[in-house]
Amino acid sequence: MSSVSFRTQVRSHTFSHTRSMSGNGSLRSGERTALLGRSRSSYSGLTAHEHDEDTQGGHHHPKDSRIWIRWPQELVRLTWSTLVRDYVNVLLVFVPLGIVAGALHWDSTAIFILNFFAIVPLASLLSFATEELAAVMGQALGGLMNATFGNAVELIVSIIALRGNQIRVVQASMLGSILSNILLVLGCCFFVGGLRYPEQTFNSTVASTMSSLMAVASASLIIPATLYAALSGSSASREDNILFLSHGTSIILLIIYVMYLYFQLRSHAELFEETPSNAAEEGAAEAEEEEERVLTPLAATVVLIVVTVLVAVCADYLVGSIDPIVAKTGISKTFIGLVLIPIVGNAAEHVTAVVVAYKDKMDLAIGVAIGSSLQIALFVTPFLVILGWIMKVDMTLRFEVFETVAFFISGLVVTLLIQDGKSNYLEGGMCLGMYIILALAFFVYPDDASNAPGILARLIN
Repeated sequence: MSSVSFRTQVRSHTFSHTRSMSGNGSLRSGERTALLGRSRSSYSGLTAHEHDEDTQGGHHHPKDSRIWIRWPQELVRLTWSTLVRDYVNVLLVFVPLGIVAGALHWDSTAIFILNFFAIVPLASLLSFATEELAAVMGQALGGLMNATFGNAVELIVSIIALRGNQIRVVQASMLGSILSNILLVLGCCFFVGGLRYPEQTFNSTVASTMSSLMAVASASLIIPATLYAALSGSSASREDNILFLSHGTSIILLIIYVMYLYFQLRSHAELFEETPSNAAEEGAAEAEEEEERVLTPLAATVVLIVVTVLVAVCADYLVGSIDPIVAKTGISKTFIGLVLIPIVGNAAEHVTAVVVAYKDKMDLAIGVAIGSSLQIALFVTPFLVILGWIMKVDMTLRFEVFETVAFFISGLVVTLLIQDGKSNYLEGGMCLGMYIILALAFFVYPDDASNAPGILARLIN
């Protein structure tokens, strides 16, 4: 999930005002309720036997003026409109099943699988509610909203894992989210788009800026890993020094992320705007794709709160079943956190990103893939380190050497591929191949692997 939602960027307007339409069955300005966006004044002259007309979508529905009847009707309509907007919501059936499985202490495998599939549609709903709420807040505040909730699922899962002192799961899920975005998602975008177009172009200036930020994020992991190895022969306490370095580095990364948000949303916003070659054709295409808001701020806020609570419950049961799954199947916590959990958190948006790339909107696709990785690296991971500091949990930025090298190489490969501002299916195949290689490596990578005495320590000493 990117710091600035790509669906929001596609829309030519943010729907900050009610659309004014003609009266032939179309929505008229001012006909909004507190829940749906209509003002109560539109009902002021009605009696219990009179009805107004709901003309949204060109359909006429009689409305009862009694609030105890009208609001439940609108609640049902809103719920139905939200659920039918995406096929992935079919998986919502797993939400009650996953919660029941966890509450009744079913087999750990069943708990893990049910809650695994339950989080996928919840992540989609969370993204949808965030976009609906951000659409009426303007670009700056809307972008901040998307930045805050963009990776909410990963953040919730990680906080729950951190509370249970599952530091390996937290670190693996953070690294996995970054790798899945810059290799899996970006690779799929390049590959699918390359099958339709011989070559696709995107804003190389924006891609270069994002690559530079990714290099800073890589350095923030490489430095603690190398320092830990360098202190292997020293009398100084490695853990205390690494913890001190991680806390200081996390604060700096959070400051850089705030600067990046201001750079993207305010001072240099024009660099991040898509500049189509044919403005008329692009405008027509965006007009066709433009989606009417389904939820108003009040309804979107309610959805956001309810879905966040459900994600937290399902994530709690999911994380709680990891240890029994590891003991039963032998799959490492690293693989679960690095490969499986990121797929859960980003599945819905990943599919949409590929669709955007297929429509030759590569600037948006790049923003999704690399922008989401930056959010994880510069905001979510440092935030979890600071949160661990508050919770007295020794969460650090020191990843194992193999994980750090994998991150560095992945970032290097992506930087080399995007620096020319062009993409094709071959580059997509290279990204996907790189991701599969890393997934295979982490599948056989044991949780008890450590740096010491390690090649890196021997090289430094």
